[in-house]
Amino acid sequence: MKKCVSTDKAPAAVGPYSQAVWAGDFLYCSGQIPLDPATGAMVGTTAKEQAVQVLENVEGVLVSQGLSMGHVVKATVFATDMKDFAEVNAVYAAKFAAEPPARSFVQVAGLPKGALVEIEVVAWRG
Repeated sequence: MKKCVSTDKAPAAVGPYSQAVWAGDFLYCSGQIPLDPATGAMVGTTAKEQAVQVLENVEGVLVSQGLSMGHVVKATVFATDMKDFAEVNAVYAAKFAAEPPARSFVQVAGLPKGALVEIEVVAWRG
């Protein structure tokens, strides 16, 4: 069973995709960038500031579906500069303090709207 998710607890999609998609008991969340859900404006000028907003957006999608960060089983972090690893990692670690999910952290050439950080997750409600 596939069900597309749309919520105002996270920024609206900036392209032809769903904020998340249910596939059985798994929720596949599209990557979130540091946009304010209410205004659509970019939040933060540093990777650390942006990571805070990105994870708030991720959490907004999860909460809209009755889930929490504790349901996340896999995360992928995209950053435009690997030099930002430590500060993004510190913000990430605070959100996933107990039993953190599997994760990849990769440097990319660019992200939508000039963001420094993007994070996508997969959550399991089982």
